[in-house]
Amino acid sequence: MSDAALDQLLLRAHGEGDKAALVQLYTQAADQSEAGGDLDAACFYLTHAFVFALEVGAPEARDLNVRLVEKGRAHPWQP
Repeated sequence: MSDAALDQLLLRAHGEGDKAALVQLYTQAADQSEAGGDLDAACFYLTHAFVFALEVGAPEARDLNVRLVEKGRAHPWQP
């Protein structure tokens, strides 16, 4: 998906307060940034995905935290 299309989906999900979609969209943005070699952007998006995952109690929170820990951007989370 293009960055512009993903940005539009993120804006829409924020506007609608759809936190479950935000988890998925920020994770996708992180994946795309990481694939493009932009670690800082990837971690920015992973952090947002993690926070929204925590807010909605999504099971992805653990995996998102692991990814951030592996990149030296977070401490291990103990639910």
